[in-house]
Amino acid sequence: MTAPTRDEIAAAAGRTIPDLGGPGLRVLFSGINPSLYSAATGSHFARPGNRFWPALHRSGFTPRQLHPSEQVLLPGLGVGITNVVARATARADELSLTELVAGGRRLTALARRWRPRYVAVLGVTAYRAAFGRPKAVIGPQDHQIGGVPLWVLPNPSGLNAHFQIADLAAQFRSLRDTFDHGLAELRDDVTDLVPTVS
Repeated sequence: MTAPTRDEIAAAAGRTIPDLGGPGLRVLFSGINPSLYSAATGSHFARPGNRFWPALHRSGFTPRQLHPSEQVLLPGLGVGITNVVARATARADELSLTELVAGGRRLTALARRWRPRYVAVLGVTAYRAAFGRPKAVIGPQDHQIGGVPLWVLPNPSGLNAHFQIADLAAQFRSLRDTFDHGLAELRDDVTDLVPTVS
């Protein structure tokens, strides 16, 4: 995949990326909102330095590290991706509280429609704002959205210096370990669906 130019990235402000997934997911990961780089490429978590894809692999959700352009393989692994707020910005702190609260309602509706086993919001600060939970901490939450259990994970952005890749992978693994043992068999079954990159 060719990297977007500076002008293409700048022109991506306000764009959206389609949700990835559907009914029957094991986990629906929700970013805060797309970066301009992601919006320019049309792939979630595509900005160089974002640790989502290595954390997803190191925690056992994928049999190898996928490139953002391979995101279409995730639903076959029981994984989906969405965002709390759909519009792309240069930084997440450009989002208003009103947008985050509306995004929380949108995520709740999506969870109700798709019914994944878990929803995992990637970013505790955005989660607190979107769902009115100012004291929330990373990990499983004490409430559900749309009838679906909720988990909060660290923001995988390279700008989040509090969590290195090993820490992120450990947090992702904590979520994965809550699933039944069938996940390991599922990953073995779908390995053939995720071609090895030579």
